[in-house]
Amino acid sequence: MKQLKCISSVEAVELITQGAAVVDIRDPQSFSQGHIADSFNLSNENLHDYIQQADFDTPLLVCCYHGISSQSAGQFLIEQGFDEVYSINGGFEAWRVEQPDHCKK
Repeated sequence: MKQLKCISSVEAVELITQGAAVVDIRDPQSFSQGHIADSFNLSNENLHDYIQQADFDTPLLVCCYHGISSQSAGQFLIEQGFDEVYSINGGFEAWRVEQPDHCKK
C-alpha cells in the first residue's frame, strides 16, 4: 500500500521544481489571501473534477493551514489512485515564513 510522506518546505520546493503539483485544501478566502505559487485550491466542490483531470503519476503536494488536515486529505488522494503524495510539514503557516519567495497573493 502506498504511504503518505510528510516533507519539509525545502523538500517541497525541490519537488515543485521537478514538476510536482500542489493542492491547497484551505478555504477559498484563506487561499485568496496567500498561497503557494501555482497551487490549486482543492475543495469538496471541485474534488471530483480535479480527480477526473489529474495525472496520477505526477507527485502531488498537499497543503493546509498547519500540516495536520493535509495528512488525511493526502491519504484520501492516495486511495483515489495518486502514486506519490506528500504533506507539507507546518502547512501554509510554516511555508509563508520559510519560503516567502514561493508565495502568491
